[in-house]
Amino acid sequence: MKNNFENYFSETDFDFQEPESGHFERFESKLKSSKKKDAISWKWLSVAASILVMIGFGLGKMQQKSTIDLADISPKMEEVQGYFVSTIHQKTNLLEKNKTPENELIIKQTLMQLEGLEKEYQQLLKELNKEGNQQKIINFMIENYQLRLEILENMLKKINQIKKFKNEIYV
Repeated sequence: MKNNFENYFSETDFDFQEPESGHFERFESKLKSSKKKDAISWKWLSVAASILVMIGFGLGKMQQKSTIDLADISPKMEEVQGYFVSTIHQKTNLLEKNKTPENELIIKQTLMQLEGLEKEYQQLLKELNKEGNQQKIINFMIENYQLRLEILENMLKKINQIKKFKNEIYV
């Protein structure tokens, strides 16, 4: 191995000459000038990107506000929607927690019914945005929420009845 290193160094012609005078200063000045150009271009790119992001957020806000939801109609409707959404969410979670192999199929069917009602609600929402603030559409939207809540409550009652029946049998 020692011979390999010796052969390499003896066969290779290395340049041991000093660079010309001022070489380091020229290299340093070129390095500094290229850094300034990079810094300037990055500053402009960051400013342009920031402006684009702000424009994007502004357009997103305008697009977002162009759709009306039940809560946008009045403070009372906002309260009603908040109640239904939170109660439906709570009861859906309770339904999921009570899932067992025996009732899994009926829970799945119930959740599918709720998905269908959610699709209907989205259609009503589109109509509300197209037609404007019409009481008939608003009433249908509230009935949709009520129906979803009723389905969930009935299913939870059935699950509780099944639990009681199972407990009576095994006791």
